[in-house]
Amino acid sequence: MNILLVLAHPETASLNGALHRFMHERLVAAGHSVRTSDLYAMRWKPSLDADDFSGRDASARFDPALESLRAFETGTQAADIAAEQQKLLWADAVIVQFPLWWYSMPAILKGWFERIYAYGFAYGVGEHSDTHWGDRFGEGTLAGKRAMVVTTTGGWATHYAPRGINGPMDDLLFPIQHGILYYPGFDVMPPYVVHRTGKVDQAAFARITVELGERLDTLFTAEPIPFRRQNAGDYEIPALTLRPDIAPGQAGFAVHSAPASGRR
Repeated sequence: MNILLVLAHPETASLNGALHRFMHERLVAAGHSVRTSDLYAMRWKPSLDADDFSGRDASARFDPALESLRAFETGTQAADIAAEQQKLLWADAVIVQFPLWWYSMPAILKGWFERIYAYGFAYGVGEHSDTHWGDRFGEGTLAGKRAMVVTTTGGWATHYAPRGINGPMDDLLFPIQHGILYYPGFDVMPPYVVHRTGKVDQAAFARITVELGERLDTLFTAEPIPFRRQNAGDYEIPALTLRPDIAPGQAGFAVHSAPASGRR
């Protein structure tokens, strides 16, 4: 299978660097074809701006979405954007690896998504009507592929527990897993999280690689997070709210997942 590793950490000698090398070696040894987008090493430009779009009228108001669509449809996207899109189309699975900084991904990784998720490529695709609100949330350009987040934190696991002060890890990652990965169609695997990075010694690293190795070995066979598909009947369209009989009386991120047996 084809696997793309997207790494967002500025130090190759870091724990993240070591985990990246482990994943690459493990996946290659298992017979997969592996490519890497090491964003800091690539000196990735994180800001989406007018410079990304050649041939536009510089005197006109800059509309990022419309310029993105025009460039995508006319084949005039910046070369780095087009190259990363091709990597996504090539991959059967994408592993997104980053340290959790200020409750989210590093800015360079957010900018990677913002620039390569062009209008017409990752959003704004499919029929938009009163019965089908675009191909997204389980459908779309990247449907049929898998994605997984591998992230690290300095805090304890208890800090990210349901009653932990930082909030539940599933909630913190929801905008990434549901809003960025599931939106264009990825089946999203449960994340692999390493806590207390400053305390990872050789024994802890050995345990981590065993656990992470098992996750890599089952990347294409384990069950993904059972996010509800937008156009499969659970949501009223065009309001895009859950039907009253779905998780009645409940709200929050968790209602947008269902038991695997009830996934639509």
